[in-house]
Amino acid sequence: MSKYLVTGGAGYVGSVVAARLLETGHEVTVLDNFSTGFGAGVPAGATLIDGRIQDAAQHLDASYDAVLHFAASSQVGESVVNPGKYWDNNVGGTLALLDAMRGAGVRKLIFSSTAATYGEPADGPLTEHSVTAPTNPYGASKLAVDHMIAGECTAHGLAAVSLRYFNVAGAYREFGERHDPETHLIPLVLQVALGERESISIFGEDYPTPDGTCVRDYIHVADLAEAHLSALDVAAGGEHLICNLGNGSGFSVREVIETVRKVTGRDIPEVVAPRRAGDPAVLVASARAAHERLGWTPTRSDLTNIVTDAWNFAREQRS
Repeated sequence: MSKYLVTGGAGYVGSVVAARLLETGHEVTVLDNFSTGFGAGVPAGATLIDGRIQDAAQHLDASYDAVLHFAASSQVGESVVNPGKYWDNNVGGTLALLDAMRGAGVRKLIFSSTAATYGEPADGPLTEHSVTAPTNPYGASKLAVDHMIAGECTAHGLAAVSLRYFNVAGAYREFGERHDPETHLIPLVLQVALGERESISIFGEDYPTPDGTCVRDYIHVADLAEAHLSALDVAAGGEHLICNLGNGSGFSVREVIETVRKVTGRDIPEVVAPRRAGDPAVLVASARAAHERLGWTPTRSDLTNIVTDAWNFAREQRS
C-alpha cells in the first residue's frame, strides 16, 4: 500500500483517479478548495483537506509516496479574458507544490496536462514530438508547467510523468462531469436530450472531414485513470516522461450527436453556426508512447459505451 496526495481530487478526472487508487488498496488524501470541485466527488475512504495547492507545504510530509496533480483552472474562454488567474493558479500553484514536494522529500509526480499545449496543429495524429504552440493562456500555462517540471527533474531528481489528455468523457461509478459552465460536447448534447437545452450548436459544417464537422479524439475517463496508475509504476528519478492519452482515432461532431440520439432515444435538434476561430478540423492523438512506456491501451474506446456511461450519470444526477 502506498500513500498519495491527489490535488484537485474533487474534480472530474481527479475523483475517478482517487477512486481507483482506493480500490487498488492505496491510501489517498484529497487536497481541494472546491472552487470547481464538488463534495460528492470525493470518494469514500479518502482523507479530505479543504485547501489550496499553494498551501501544500502545510500538509505534505515524507509519509507520502507521490503526488497526482489535477488542481488547475481549465476553461479556455475564461483564460483569454482572465489570463492572470491561469498564471497564478496553474503556474504559481504548481511552483509552490514543487517546492513543497522538495521540502518534504516526496520525489514522484503525475501531472494532468492537456492537448491544448499543441495549439492548432496542421496535421496528425499528434505525437509528443509535435510542435507545441498553445493559442490561449490555459494551454500556455500547462505547457509552462511541463517545462517547470522538466527543470525540477533535471536539477533535483524528481520522477515525473505528464499525461496530455485529449477529449475526456464518460463516467465511472458515481463520478462524472459536473462542470459549471459546461463546455464539453457530450454533456452539452446530453443536456439537450434531458430538455435542459433547446438545441446543440454545430460550429461549422464545411471542414475537410467525412461529414464536414470537426473530428476529435475521445477517451473514457476510466481508461484515463488506468494510465495514471500505470504512470506511478514507471516514473523514474530524474526523468520527465510525457505521454499523450487518446484512442488514436476520432469521432466527428455529428457522429457524437447521432450516438446520443441512439443511446437516449431522444430528439436532438441541431443549429449550424459559423466556425469558431482556432478550431482545427481534426485533433487526434498518437498514444504509441503511452502504450510503449506505460503499457497502456484503452479498452473502453467505443463511442456508444462512452455516451451510455455519461448518459446514466447525467440521469442519476437529476433523479
